[in-house]
Amino acid sequence: MGRCGIRVVACGSDPGVQERIIEPRRFFRVSFSPMKLEMLPAEKSPWYADGLQFTCTQCGNCCTGGPGFVWMSEREIERLAEHLKLTTEQVIERYCRTVFGRISLTERRNAQGEHDCIFLKEERTESHEGDQTVTHTRRSCTIYPVRPLQCRTWPFWDSNLSSPDIWNHAAERCHGMNRGRVFARENMEALRDAKDWPENPPTSGK
Repeated sequence: MGRCGIRVVACGSDPGVQERIIEPRRFFRVSFSPMKLEMLPAEKSPWYADGLQFTCTQCGNCCTGGPGFVWMSEREIERLAEHLKLTTEQVIERYCRTVFGRISLTERRNAQGEHDCIFLKEERTESHEGDQTVTHTRRSCTIYPVRPLQCRTWPFWDSNLSSPDIWNHAAERCHGMNRGRVFARENMEALRDAKDWPENPPTSGK
C-alpha cells in the first residue's frame, strides 16, 4: 500500500467506494517523577484517655441550677407517657415545651431562684443530734426509671469531655465526679455517643 496503515472497508458498502487507510496513532512515552508521601501525625489521645471517676451520690444537683434543656426523643415521650399512664399529648402539654423545633422538659423556679427540672422532688427530713435538730434536704427524680438519655449519660457529655477545665468546673456542683468508680475511655465515649438508653448507665451504680 506504500504506507503503514490499517485497511478498512465498510460491510455492505458499494463496491465503488474507495478503501480508506487509517493512520496508526502515535503513542508518546510519559514519565512521572516519584511522588513524595508525607506521613500524617499519629492521632493524639484525648485528655481523659486514662479514665475518669464518677459515682452518683443522688444529690440532684444535675437536675437544677441555671436555665437549660432536657431533650426528649419521641420514643422517650412514649415511655414517659406509659410510665405516667397518660397519652403522649398529655405528657407534652403538662411537662414539655418546644424549643428550636425540639421537645424539652419544662423547668420551674425554686425558692433559691434556681431552675429545677419539672420532675425534681425535694423533701426535708429532721434528725436529732444531741440537743440539736438538724434538717436534711433530699432530692430525687420522680421519673427515675424512665429518665431521658441526657440524664442517663451524665456526666459523660461531649461538652464535659471537651477539656479538663470544663470537667472540673462541672465537678464543683456534681459531688460524684472525680471520685469512686473509674470509667475507661471506651465506656465514656460509648455513653457520649449513645443514641438510646445504655444498658448500665453511670447513674445506676452498676
